[in-house]
Amino acid sequence: MKFVFTDKKVTLPASVHAYAEKKVGKLDRYFKTEGEASVVFSVEKDRNVCEITVRSGSMILRASESTSDMRASIDACVSGMERQIRKNKARLEKRLRTDAFERTVDAAEVSDFAPEEEESEFRIVRTKRFPIKHMTVEEAVLQMNLVGHTFFAFKNADADGAFSVVYTRNGGGYGLIEDDV
Repeated sequence: MKFVFTDKKVTLPASVHAYAEKKVGKLDRYFKTEGEASVVFSVEKDRNVCEITVRSGSMILRASESTSDMRASIDACVSGMERQIRKNKARLEKRLRTDAFERTVDAAEVSDFAPEEEESEFRIVRTKRFPIKHMTVEEAVLQMNLVGHTFFAFKNADADGAFSVVYTRNGGGYGLIEDDV
């Protein structure tokens, strides 16, 4: 697995990067192709934040954790990613290695072991139908704010009526998702 480390607002010793490489490297057994892991370390309000994004083929896994200790944040991220993979293993079967879930338990992994959760079906609980109108991005952001939603779908008048979505970003500001036609 290839690693890219980014330190934001913090300078970490090489031992933390090595620790992250060792822990995230354990996820490599799930993928058919060699994955690329992007690990971002930051400190926000005296909390150590670790964000891990793993790309392998067409599959992208992402987890973010915040604790008082950077190593604990790394452990929590990796554990969350393993939980995501186990929870969706039936849906991901075509993309994962065939022997990915055959594991031998050694003493170092016993404390990290989490029981497998039962897989639930995707359940649509509500369907809404509404006409998607042609409008500019600015009009869509205004409409989204008026209805109080965190996203809004529309046909982008600036892009010849392509389907687009505007959304509110966690860090502030807005995002735009456009159809790649």
